[in-house]
Amino acid sequence: QVQLVESGGGLARPGGSLRLSCTASKRISDTYAVAWFRQVPGQKREGVSCRSSTDGSTYYAYFAKGRFTISTDDSKTTAYLEMNNLKPTDTAVYYCAARLGRCGNVGGVPFEGAFGDWGQGTQVTVSS
Repeated sequence: QVQLVESGGGLARPGGSLRLSCTASKRISDTYAVAWFRQVPGQKREGVSCRSSTDGSTYYAYFAKGRFTISTDDSKTTAYLEMNNLKPTDTAVYYCAARLGRCGNVGGVPFEGAFGDWGQGTQVTVSS
């Protein structure tokens, strides 16, 4: 099991950028797949992006491709989600999650039910 803490959320203007961080209680990128999800009140949590531990492969939901980038740092305890060209529709609570090995994708995006370790979430609001 790994504890995860997200940070970096906040208010951004349309077209702006934010970088979310997910700090883990232990080294993760060698053995854990790390994913980002987001949730709007009243809606299901949806997969945004995932980085597999097995080969470093990355996956993105259609709305994230070309705008978001998932990465991990050299210490291998922190994962990031760099978000550019933000849109009001990106407003949500963003969660990071981890699971051993591969991303556990369904339909090419991370599947919520495949992940057992979750952070508490960080709010991202995109508004002018």
